[in-house]
Amino acid sequence: MKAAIYQGERRMVVEDIPIPDPLPEEILIKVKYSAICGTDVHAFLYDIAPPGSVLGHEFSGVVSAMGKDVKGWAIGDRVIGGGGEPPSGFEQPLRKQEQYNYRLEGFTNTRKRGYAEYTVLNHWEPLEIPGNVTDLEACLTEPCSVAVRAIRLSNQRLGDTVVVLGAGPIGLLCLQAAKAAGAGNIIVSEPSETRRRVASELGADAVINPLREDVYASVMSLTEAVGPDVVYECAAAQPTLDDALNMVRKKGNVMLVALAWENIPLLPVDWAGKEVELKTTFGGEHQDWQIALNLISSGKINLNPLTSETYFVDIEEIEETFRALASPSDQVQMIVKF
Repeated sequence: MKAAIYQGERRMVVEDIPIPDPLPEEILIKVKYSAICGTDVHAFLYDIAPPGSVLGHEFSGVVSAMGKDVKGWAIGDRVIGGGGEPPSGFEQPLRKQEQYNYRLEGFTNTRKRGYAEYTVLNHWEPLEIPGNVTDLEACLTEPCSVAVRAIRLSNQRLGDTVVVLGAGPIGLLCLQAAKAAGAGNIIVSEPSETRRRVASELGADAVINPLREDVYASVMSLTEAVGPDVVYECAAAQPTLDDALNMVRKKGNVMLVALAWENIPLLPVDWAGKEVELKTTFGGEHQDWQIALNLISSGKINLNPLTSETYFVDIEEIEETFRALASPSDQVQMIVKF
């Protein structure tokens, strides 16, 4: 099978390697779509993935073989590459450690994952894809679970005014999850014209171009100088976290969704007097995946505007694609198609 294997030092090589044999409690998945996630791009750019690893955690496919002890699955079942409830002792490190540093601990093994034609999963790991959800839509369940978790942790209330900073895939999903959770007014800030258009199609009440407008002044104007109740920081650009803390209303909430990998400027004296709450989120748990899948299946999360703007990538193009994503892009979503 073909697999994109990380070599270290920002090099990724596509090689033919053996199709793995599932162990007694594992299932073999034929991958169909594998979306490119910013965390994988960061692992590439900052050289934190172990050499020999195959990245990719946003994928969908079909069961093609099973270990002898597997029950509950059948050959041909359509599945998402994650979201199952882990048995005790199989939780991710960040869910059970008192201290967890993603930058230092996020990639600790060389497991072959979604940037390959086949991968193996423990029998409990996947979720079955509902009949009315396409394989292409299903591969976006994982980033949708990230958005769902962000909204669930944010203290957003029915009717709240929210701001989404950054309308990449996660920002566009946060927009929709916030709307599904009852946001009354949603303001999006995004420099890309394509992404601003998609944000409008997905129901943003106002869209700001930060290259031409002062984001803080625009948000104040749109909220009668009060500020939003919740800000979802989905950009990780140099000024955006400080912008979020400055614009949020008194005693409001800022949810840090994006991952900044460089030092960013903050001036706490400007916003500390508002007694705002800053929270972080990372990934999604089983219930977030299931909620995300239910929202997609019910149409409350609409992936058509995202998938219609998808740029499909051949596995052979993956290294150049990762290098291109190091710079700001107009692409809404990039997916490896097998």
